Amino acid sequence: MTSEWGMLFIPCWRYHRGMAMDDAECVTAAIAAGVSPAVALFRSLADETRLRIVARLAPGEARVVDLTGELGLAQSTVSKHLACLRGCGLVDYRVEGRQSFYALTRPELMDLLRAAEGVLAATGATAALCPSSGAGIRAAR
Repeated sequence: MTSEWGMLFIPCWRYHRGMAMDDAECVTAAIAAGVSPAVALFRSLADETRLRIVARLAPGEARVVDLTGELGLAQSTVSKHLACLRGCGLVDYRVEGRQSFYALTRPELMDLLRAAEGVLAATGATAALCPSSGAGIRAAR
């Protein structure tokens, strides 16, 4: 399901504002060395927070402070997930003065996520707009 802006909705079943990301969740070069590129790609996208960040960056770049405010996450959490996405080559940043602006490096990533959403819909799993926040999605049962 997409929004009126054509942005993919991402599930938001759990919400842990102060919870920092465990380094083990990120696909580092050491971990990725032993897995296929496809496995590394899908592992990098297997985290709800990273999917929410990718969805937010789909329409355009954002600063860490923008992401923390819009996604309701701690700065350290956003920064760690951005580092993971950068390490996978999915996100990069540009510096302007003292600010860093993050953006997707591969816009076709959204095509992949839309295709995945189509597969989920075809197999009975659907996504619906989260009525409480309007910013994320929860699974419709």
